[in-house]
Amino acid sequence: MRHRGGFFRVFLIIAAISLLLDWYVFNGLKTFTADWSSGRLRQLVTWGYLVISVGVTLMLLFGFGSFDTAKGMTPFHEWVLSIFLTFFFTKIFFVLVLFLGDIGRFFYGIVNYIAKPKGKTIEPFFPARRKFISEIAILVAAVPFTSFFYAMLKGKYDFKLRKQTLHFDDLPDAFDGFTITQVSDIHSGSFDNTGAVQRGIDIAKAQKSDLFVFTGDLVNNAAWEIEPYLDRFSQLKAPYGQFSILGNHDYGDYINWPSEAEKAANLEKLKQHHKTLGYRLLIDENVVIEKDGQKISLLGVQNWGRGFIQLGDLDKALKGVDKDAFKILLSHDPTHWEEKVRFNPTTIHLTLAGHTHGAQFGVEIPGFRWSPVQYVYLDWAGLINEKNRYLYVNRGFGFLAFSGRLGIWPEVTVITLKKKVV
Repeated sequence: MRHRGGFFRVFLIIAAISLLLDWYVFNGLKTFTADWSSGRLRQLVTWGYLVISVGVTLMLLFGFGSFDTAKGMTPFHEWVLSIFLTFFFTKIFFVLVLFLGDIGRFFYGIVNYIAKPKGKTIEPFFPARRKFISEIAILVAAVPFTSFFYAMLKGKYDFKLRKQTLHFDDLPDAFDGFTITQVSDIHSGSFDNTGAVQRGIDIAKAQKSDLFVFTGDLVNNAAWEIEPYLDRFSQLKAPYGQFSILGNHDYGDYINWPSEAEKAANLEKLKQHHKTLGYRLLIDENVVIEKDGQKISLLGVQNWGRGFIQLGDLDKALKGVDKDAFKILLSHDPTHWEEKVRFNPTTIHLTLAGHTHGAQFGVEIPGFRWSPVQYVYLDWAGLINEKNRYLYVNRGFGFLAFSGRLGIWPEVTVITLKKKVV
């Protein structure tokens, strides 16, 4: 894994912060349980919490070394990481409430000290922490705790069907009403529920679209990750074909390989898996889709992303394509569209991308959208239009690292092309 040493140092700092938070929470729980009649129950709650929370942190630390092996981060590792993150953010909320209460205790102590009668000692300087502060802290902390567990137990497989109709002046008449089903970011190495995965596949199958496209990240790291699901994703068929591209995770760049030869062999094996799935893998190339004697051009490039591997060659993919042809591009990373596609002299009518996952966390309600990923990506989910050059960013079918989704649900997209009526 690139910069593994630096990443591990950062994680050690986070783990140390987590342990400090554990101490604070432990004392808050002691206040909460102080008046309980059963001493055994008090110990069960306070020490039980400490053992579980510290234990999860230690499991993550001890398992860190396996994250960059050819086996990669397994669903078990992702669960450990996800539980760690659940505890970490829950502790932050809990501690914030306690800290505000402790600030109040501090100023109360100062006022009492200043106002005390001369010669009289007021003990203690800090008044005891009130139980109701701990009760409020527990109520506040329950929100991220339950939300994260919902994200892990249900949200990550709560597939949403999103439909988008796009109108174009120069769409060939034969393609008026032509439908495309898009799936992106399968990340098969993270799956832990085969039946739930099949539900998402069934949603895609039920659309019976004219064309099926997959826009990269079939695996997390290694080709073997998709093998248990080959028979399932191969169910996705369309009358005008199934086409795919590679994403940044498909190259195996994020784990250590015994040799460059084994890394190259893994990529070749992954390409064979695309063929087994029935997907035509487009590597900086184009194909013609013909219907009733009329044609559109479908282009596919390797990954090109700002801050990620940049292999995609758009000029190569455009080779032989008529400048007036209606063009659809498959490109995994939306920053490729931002930097190379939208202002290209050759008009590419529609680009289909993925990559961001919408951070797997956020809020999308009518009139308001927010996700932490928006501070990294200008275009991170849904439809973008720049002078009738469209980009659609799929929110992803799977998940990675955090074994959950909250607010940004897994997606199957159906895009309908329509001839604009003048």
